Amino acid sequence: MISEVNAAIDVQAGGILHTDSEDLVPSEAVVRLQSGAPIDLASFPKVLRSRLDSFFAATQTSPKADGMMWSKIGIGLVVLAGSWTAIYAFKLNSWAFMALYILSGLAQTFLLLNIAHDSNHNAISSRSIVNKTLNYAFDLCGINSYMWRILHHRGHHSCVNVHGEDDALTGRGLLRFTPYEPRTSLQRFQHVYALALYAVFSLDYVFVRDFECFFRPAHDYIERTKHPAREYVILFASKAFYLTYMLILPIFLLHRAPLLVIGSFLLVHMIVGLSVALVFQTTHTIDSTYFPAGRGEFDNGVYHIFATTADYATANPVVSWLTGGLNHHIVHHLCPFVCHTHYAPLTRIVEETAAEFGVPYRQHPTMTKAIWHHLILLKQLGTAD
Repeated sequence: MISEVNAAIDVQAGGILHTDSEDLVPSEAVVRLQSGAPIDLASFPKVLRSRLDSFFAATQTSPKADGMMWSKIGIGLVVLAGSWTAIYAFKLNSWAFMALYILSGLAQTFLLLNIAHDSNHNAISSRSIVNKTLNYAFDLCGINSYMWRILHHRGHHSCVNVHGEDDALTGRGLLRFTPYEPRTSLQRFQHVYALALYAVFSLDYVFVRDFECFFRPAHDYIERTKHPAREYVILFASKAFYLTYMLILPIFLLHRAPLLVIGSFLLVHMIVGLSVALVFQTTHTIDSTYFPAGRGEFDNGVYHIFATTADYATANPVVSWLTGGLNHHIVHHLCPFVCHTHYAPLTRIVEETAAEFGVPYRQHPTMTKAIWHHLILLKQLGTAD
């Protein structure tokens, strides 16, 4: 195991742990090392890890995709393909066209949260080719999967809620997500206009963010990364493909009114952007989570996760099914290589073990409550230095 870990990781001077692997996803050995600095055998992190690992041995199940997960993959792809097939196969009035177009947008949201996220964590299959193929669900939705992996693994999982490092705290000067970010006068109203900005979140990724990260990176870990030439090709080819099937073909092949197509396109992105942003923002940026001064503030990464992360609606199977299990967010950060359909029983282990050791476990009973507490934090950060 020691040789496997040494071969898998490279600890840089700045403390960023990353792999040399092509897809930039940390191996399971790396995740365990990150959350397992030298600790006492009876300590909370050691006991918790042992219990989480024992779950799969005791139930004789694989931590990768089960029947439910493969069903979700099938449903998402069938709805997306079916909606576009119907758009091209049938002569539809404008309302029917818009309804199917929006249905395809809902399918994209489902794919992003339920399939693309897990595959980019290598959580669906032990065969890398399966995960890599499903990674392109991001590109199918207009978002570059390669850059998303870099930002998500190097710029979030290894530095949750750390100012200047966690990419999820980037507010482009319009939103203040951390007390270490300088405050502007406009941000006193950020709790009012935040949802409107979240509605264009995915548009930003499609048209701006991906290109900025490739050609004008804001993070040093992206600047230090030498992107393979094929990733530049995939960037432009996938963007062209996405805009072609979403905008160009409906207008020029189906002769749909440009305003109808563009309006439907914008409405889809409002749904995708708002849904995805709220699913993630309510897990780290709420009024009860902690914002460390640096990544080394905690003796062990497990304590860092518990201090900076919160769950919501974990007893609601519908929310869990629709959000790809991301409402079980503490388990996700503890076991990112585990398929999300296993999160519910693992969360019960987390909650019980945390209570046993007196470690605060943050959760909200509903997603509505979590959103409300996210907006409370935005109001606090918008009015206080």
